[in-house]
Amino acid sequence: MKFLFIIDPIQMLDPGHDTSVALMEAAQGLGHEVWITEAQRLSVADGSAWAIAQPIELQAVELVEGRWVSVVEWFRLGESHLLPLNEMDAVFMRTDPPVTIPYLYATYILDYVDPSKTRVINSPHGLRTANEKMYALQFTNAIPTTIVSQDKQIIRKFVEQQGAAVIKPLGGKAGEGILFVEPGDRNFNSLIEISTFQGKVPVMVQQFLPAAKEGDKRIILLDGEPIGAVNRIPTGSEFRGNMAVGGRVAAVDLTDRDREICAQLAPTLQRDGLVFVGIDVIGGYLTEVNVTSPTGIREIDRLNGVSLGKQVIEWVVDRGRRESGIASRESGMEYEAGHEA
Repeated sequence: MKFLFIIDPIQMLDPGHDTSVALMEAAQGLGHEVWITEAQRLSVADGSAWAIAQPIELQAVELVEGRWVSVVEWFRLGESHLLPLNEMDAVFMRTDPPVTIPYLYATYILDYVDPSKTRVINSPHGLRTANEKMYALQFTNAIPTTIVSQDKQIIRKFVEQQGAAVIKPLGGKAGEGILFVEPGDRNFNSLIEISTFQGKVPVMVQQFLPAAKEGDKRIILLDGEPIGAVNRIPTGSEFRGNMAVGGRVAAVDLTDRDREICAQLAPTLQRDGLVFVGIDVIGGYLTEVNVTSPTGIREIDRLNGVSLGKQVIEWVVDRGRRESGIASRESGMEYEAGHEA
């Protein structure tokens, strides 16, 4: 099979941490062709999506004394080719947020991939639907007390009611721009003004969960089913557990509450074509649903001796074969019905 990964510039990725690299390694290790491109190299012609893409060969990382180690020259690229995406068996959209206008345009181009020939993960429609902060709001039995507003007085009233809260920009990633606020903070007004761009942009405001000091659990879901988790624990005076801001990681088990949350999400994720998803859970509450380029595979693999990348690729292959078989059987039945007529 042929796999295409739409990623940020390959030179910017960390092979010992990046989930996209883990997925590419897994596909290569299972004997599949792996190609890469970037969002700005997509186009539409003759009613189909195309990309300027390159084949890639990767030197897999190795686990040495509890950490992933890569060689300096860890990838080799082939020549660029202009290819129809319908030649690929699967396309992984793995460009990092923020979701900008060019990002949205890329998802519109991916709408021109023929789903009967090529699976796009995650669905371009799903990517447009699922703002990683707002999407969680529909699961009211899973989330902490939350509002979304750009009004300073509404935000102040909420924070006073909760005693403390966390402000999150709706388009942020990796913990960027997240603020802890209390009613008595002398900088309160300024923080709200900065976060909302003087009341022009809404933000998410969630009750502060004291359990955050024990960790922010990242759970990886594949077609709605949890397949692994890692706990991200704040260090020093930092209240955020994100790996990008220095949070340490630790092995963690899934609880009954975690599985309950996953079960609540599964039908909606499947409906929206969100196959590969990372959710964040703090103290038994869902705080985010990450769909653009969820990470955590490398850490889960290292801590648990598994290969989630292999599991994902095998799911794609198996699902493709099953759907091809169904299509072949349906085609055969149509032929027999026509022949009998």
